[in-house]
Amino acid sequence: MSTPDAQSLLATLEATWPPAGRESCQGWLMRDGAGGGKRVSATSPLTPDADILQAEAAMRARRQRPLFRLTDTDAALDAALGVRGYRVLDPTLIYLAPVADLARKPGPVRLFTLWPPLAIMREIWAAGGIGPGRLAVMERAPGPKTGLVARIDDRAAGVGFCALAGDIAMLHAVEVQPAYRRKGVGALILRGAAHWAEQAGAQWMALAVTQANAGACALYEGCGMMIAARYHYREEGPDDRESDRA
Repeated sequence: MSTPDAQSLLATLEATWPPAGRESCQGWLMRDGAGGGKRVSATSPLTPDADILQAEAAMRARRQRPLFRLTDTDAALDAALGVRGYRVLDPTLIYLAPVADLARKPGPVRLFTLWPPLAIMREIWAAGGIGPGRLAVMERAPGPKTGLVARIDDRAAGVGFCALAGDIAMLHAVEVQPAYRRKGVGALILRGAAHWAEQAGAQWMALAVTQANAGACALYEGCGMMIAARYHYREEGPDDRESDRA
C-alpha cells in the first residue's frame, strides 16, 4: 500500500470539497466557489511560467479579488506574488494516516453517520460559520459521503463531513459545540469517520487544517496522523473574510 503523495492528496481535497465550477485559462485553474470559501475559490497554477497578470485580469473580470492557492512546488510564483504585495493567508496542513490505524467503531448512540444532514447538524455548522455556501459544497461532493454527528449526554455535541475519492477518505467541516470542547468529541468524530470510511473501502484518512489551529493539530498528531502536504493562499489587499474551516 503506497503512501499517497501531495499531488494525490490535493486532488482528493478537490474531489471531496468541490467548487461550483472550474476552468483552465492560460496556465491557471480558475475556480468558482459560489460562496463556499477560499478553498473552492482560489486560483492555482497549472504551469510554472503562468502569467500572474493574466490570472489577475481573469479573476477581476469575475468580480473576484485575486486569490491564489500555492503549494511547496510553487516557490517562484509565491515569491513573485510576495513582491507584488500579496499577503500570505491560512498556511494549511494536510494530515494523513492509514484508515485502519484510526478506525474505531463508536459506542451505542455515540456517533451517527447519515446523509442528508439533520437540522441540528446544520445549526451546529451555522454556529461555527459553516453556512449555506459550504453546505452547498458538501451537496456537490459526488460521494460516497456522509455527515457525522457525535452525541454526549443525549445531546448533539459535534459534527463533521466525510467523503471518498478513490481509496482516500477526506474529513471536512469538523465543528464541536463550545460546551463540549476538550471532551473527546473531535477524536470521536475522527475515529468514527475512519470506521465509516473503512467500511466504504478507503485505505487512507486525510484532512486539512490551518496550521494556526494548534488544538486540532495536537489532536490529529495525538491520534497518529502525520503531515503529508501543505498549502497556503496569497491574496491581494487586506483580508476581511473568515478563514476556511477544516
